[in-house]
Amino acid sequence: MPKRVDHAERRTEMAEALVRVAGRRGLHAVGMRDVAAEAGVSLRLVQYYFETKEKLLLFGLEHLTRKFGERLSARIRAAGDAPGPRATVEALLMTALPTDEESRTFHHLYTSYAVLAVTDRTLAAQPFIRNPDAAEGAVADILRRAQAADLLRPGVDAQLAAAGLLAMSAGLGTSILAGQRSPESAAAVLDDHLDRIFRTVDAAG
Repeated sequence: MPKRVDHAERRTEMAEALVRVAGRRGLHAVGMRDVAAEAGVSLRLVQYYFETKEKLLLFGLEHLTRKFGERLSARIRAAGDAPGPRATVEALLMTALPTDEESRTFHHLYTSYAVLAVTDRTLAAQPFIRNPDAAEGAVADILRRAQAADLLRPGVDAQLAAAGLLAMSAGLGTSILAGQRSPESAAAVLDDHLDRIFRTVDAAG
């Protein structure tokens, strides 16, 4: 009886191969042939599952995003049974900082994809590019709920604060990758900015 092929597992294996190769060589330098070699499969099989390099890149980055979500959920659980809005936002920002191999790869490839999309219309049209907008909306919603509970400092604009926090996190992440700043220093910068948004009473979570 022929072995049943788990197509989802195959696609995930290829996505992980993409991540490994791109982490070593850079996203711009990775082709479908490289992924096939890394995964130990034929080029034709990679083409069968993904058809184009753009679709392969998108799936690989969506795979990374799912892994990021798992890491974020674990950090939020570690914050306690009912973490407050500041703890939740802090968990999201800290998870995004490149502090270990997995998060460094995520930040590196995420940034590389965004840069490539500036000049590649096919990449720019992919829904992955809208992920930052979704993240900004999620953080803004948390801040609005905190504002309704009188947990923010007076005059804070939830939408602008969310945009600023995410932009700051992205910039700090790049500075960590470039060796300009330590993860501890980046965390201190984020903590200081959160102090400017949240009232002191919510400092514990």
